[in-house]
Formats: sequence, structure tokens, C-alpha cells
Amino acid sequence: MPLMFFDWTIFILLPAIVLAMWAQNRVSTNLNKYAQVNTKRGLSGAVIASQVLADHGLRDVKVERLPDHKPWGDHYDPKCRTIRLSPHVYDGHSISAAAVAVHEVGHAIQHSERYSPLAVRTGFFPVVKISSGAAVPLIFIGFILGMLGFVAPQWSMLIIDIGIIFFAVTVVFHLITLPVEFNASRRAMELLEAGRYIDGDNEVAMTRKVLNAAAMTYVAAAAVAIAQLLRFILMANSRR
Repeated sequence: MPLMFFDWTIFILLPAIVLAMWAQNRVSTNLNKYAQVNTKRGLSGAVIASQVLADHGLRDVKVERLPDHKPWGDHYDPKCRTIRLSPHVYDGHSISAAAVAVHEVGHAIQHSERYSPLAVRTGFFPVVKISSGAAVPLIFIGFILGMLGFVAPQWSMLIIDIGIIFFAVTVVFHLITLPVEFNASRRAMELLEAGRYIDGDNEVAMTRKVLNAAAMTYVAAAAVAIAQLLRFILMANSRR
């Protein structure tokens, strides 16, 4: 392939991709490792989540078990006021199960307290669903139309710029997500320790490793999104 077609901007993505791979490996390693270590109290993730919710007066928040064919996907649904836990978290009695379950409780408490970053993220979500799906296709359609000469250069650049703006919205969403997730993890540690659901320095340390590893995946996702946005901007500028 001729050198003129070599896209050097791909190197902008590499550090972020390496970070994302490292973060994913770390979270998988810690989740799997501490899924084998039961807490001393031996309560399931579902029981712990329900008890913590009750302690905070959130008796209207439901805790549901996801189907067996969904081994992951733990989340809090603010519309239905429901915490949905994967089977190994809902039924599990491990450090990992406790950490993940109460992390989602942290989101429910954020919702009840009208934690502003969560409110902003929730309001942003419908917009992001549209922008994230349209951004990359628009950018590449703009490039292809411009390269093939199907439209005037200014029109192809307009399409590219709209795609970049859409992608920037996705980046903002990733950045808003960071304080939401870190705050939920901090709350989870405090709630687990205060309720003595984890006991002793060893269980506290293991739980912190699980939550910190999970948080790093959000940092990595934001880094990849920022790097990709910078790459798109540089690619667009090279055609102006």
C-alpha cells in the first residue's frame, strides 16, 4: 500500500487502547479472583443490597436477578427504581458479589439524593444514544464522499464536522460518568464497612481492589474516547 495512504493518527489511539486492555484485564482478574473468596458473614449480594437499601429507607427500590444467559450487566435502572444483578452477584456470597451489589446500591442512593452528576448523565443518555450511533458513520461517509468527489469539499467537511460534534457529545458523557462511578464506589466501601458486611483489614483490602479495578475501566473508556476524538479532529484538519 502506498505510504500516502498510511494513517499516522492511529498512533494517537494506541496508549489509550493499551490502558483499556490493562484495565479490562485488571478488573477481570480481580473480579474472578475475589469471586472465589466468600465474606465471613456469608450473605449473598442480593441480601446485602436489600439490607443496605432498607437501612437508607429505600424500600421502594427493587433488587432483581438477571437471567442466567446474562452473566454480566449489573446496573441500577433509575426509571424503574430497580437494581438488576447478574446471577453470580445476586446469588454469590463472595467479596466480588458484595462489592458489585453495593456499588449499584450506591447509584440508587445517588438517585434518591438527586446527586447532580447522575442527574446530568441520566438526562444526557437519550442524546448520547443517538449521537454515539451516528457519529462514526457520519465521519466516514463525509470522508468517502469527499474522496470520491460525489459532493463539494465544503459539504463533505460539513458532514465530517457534524459527526465530530456528535462524537464530542459521547466524550462528554464518558467524562460525566467518571464522578458518578467513583462516587458510587466510595459509597460502596463506606456502606460495606459501616454495616460490617466485610470484616477485617483483609476483606476491606480485597473489596477496595475490586472497586478500584472496576473504576479504572471507566477511566480507560474515557481515555479511548478522548484519543479517538483528537484523532478525528486531526484527520479532518488534514483535509481542510
